[in-house]
Amino acid sequence: MDQVTVLKEKGNSALQDEEFEEAIKHYTDAIALDENNHLLYSNRSAAYAKAGKFEQALKDAEKTVALKPDWAKGYSRKGSALAYMGKLDESISAYKAGLQLEPDNAQLKSGLAEVSAQKVIRNPFNTPGIFTKLANDPRTKDFLQDPEYLKLLQQFQTNPLGMKDPRLLTTLSVLLGRNIEEDEPMDTDPPQSSESPKPKQESPKPEKKEEDNLPPEVKEALKEKQLGNNAYKKKNFEEALKHYNKAVELDPTEIVYLLNIAAVYFEQKEYEKCIAQCEEAIIVGRENRADFKLIAKAFTRIGHAYKKMENWKQAKVYYEKSMSEHRTPEIKTLLSDIDKIIKEEERKAYIDPVKAEEEKELGNEKYKNGDYPGAIKHYTEAIKRNPDDPKYYSNRAACYTKLAAFDLGLKDCEKCIEIDKKFIKGWIRKGKILQGMQQQRKALTAYQKALELDPSNSEALEGYRSCAVSVSSNPEEVRKRAMADPEVQSILRDPAMRLILEQMQSDPRALQDHLKNPVIAAKLQKLLESGIIAIH
Repeated sequence: MDQVTVLKEKGNSALQDEEFEEAIKHYTDAIALDENNHLLYSNRSAAYAKAGKFEQALKDAEKTVALKPDWAKGYSRKGSALAYMGKLDESISAYKAGLQLEPDNAQLKSGLAEVSAQKVIRNPFNTPGIFTKLANDPRTKDFLQDPEYLKLLQQFQTNPLGMKDPRLLTTLSVLLGRNIEEDEPMDTDPPQSSESPKPKQESPKPEKKEEDNLPPEVKEALKEKQLGNNAYKKKNFEEALKHYNKAVELDPTEIVYLLNIAAVYFEQKEYEKCIAQCEEAIIVGRENRADFKLIAKAFTRIGHAYKKMENWKQAKVYYEKSMSEHRTPEIKTLLSDIDKIIKEEERKAYIDPVKAEEEKELGNEKYKNGDYPGAIKHYTEAIKRNPDDPKYYSNRAACYTKLAAFDLGLKDCEKCIEIDKKFIKGWIRKGKILQGMQQQRKALTAYQKALELDPSNSEALEGYRSCAVSVSSNPEEVRKRAMADPEVQSILRDPAMRLILEQMQSDPRALQDHLKNPVIAAKLQKLLESGIIAIH
């Protein structure tokens, strides 16, 4: 492993251990050896952000983007740093730029949604009801007992930059509704070798002041969690479970360990176990006033598990519960997708050709008795039971014709022809409806289609003759009505079409060439149906 990678791994390890200054030092040393490595700047940006040094975090994020402008995560780093500096418009622009590269990136979507929501508050330390919010959060309620802390709050209401007191970083997380410790992790390269470098003797690290205040079992639990994370990344799930379970034994009040166990079960496709673990996590989280985002995460993971089991309705229930805790664009999208699946499943489950035939017979009885609305009800039910049978649409179209609801009848005819172009009754019904709408030319075309399928069909022959007589008996009336049609007017005003029509008069053979163009053919068909032109 080369020196840059060694330093980078040391930085990653320090960052995981919340040794931010040490992480920054290792990343800086690595950058000195490889100043064009965008991952190093990205990781150092994360370390600076966690240390509350947002201006440096932004500078490294901008360097990351400059080195790798097609890498979406660089924009996420930039958007996050800008958000913490209160530069919300610039933050939104950064997140949007990243989403142009990766439209489905969950971290970018979440960051954009959060910053958009924060935009109404330019300085988070000026949030209305700030003291109530801080007093109600277990992370900050004890801070309010310290006069020095209150003095710092007052100072930061005018200038929120330069946070050296770690309590202010926690305060900012509470006020913005986002946890800096849970922001995007550092970036890692794939291992270059299966052999791990031998650790060098290093001087003892300075003691952590915050860890000194933690009970021994809590510190031990954090170590077990880290060991579990390392095993999880290597897909050594049994080893990860062992460490996560040990962490729970040491600190049973921490929801994160239970969620980590659920994540392992999910990877192992043990979905029932995953659900049970998440349910336990929710109970523990509620009892210990965990962050609402962690509760939402537990509900989301249950939803994912049910989705994998194809239990769509339960997945929907838990995604909705997640949204009630914390609304995010990705869960909203998942809910929309699940709704579509549920509706399609319900549609398929409702299909029953036998019941469709029963409904059709009931509809036929109503039709014979002149109860056309009643018949429509039964034919509609038949369509729901078997939506791919054209005859039900045709029968309903007949009812609409009797009720003079020609538009609805025509729509049903189009549908049954779409299902089966050789369904002759559909063409005949269409012809009759068009006749009722006084569109003789179009009706003539429909009957012509029917006669192509069955030249001896008496209904089609009768309809065709009736339309032909009507068209020929009053051509001037037909032409007058056609000229009032805006579509016909548009065609006749088109200089290209006028040229084509003149050419057809002088050279009838030119028609065949023009009909090869589908756009011109459609316009000629419209003029033909309207009675404006006739082709002999």
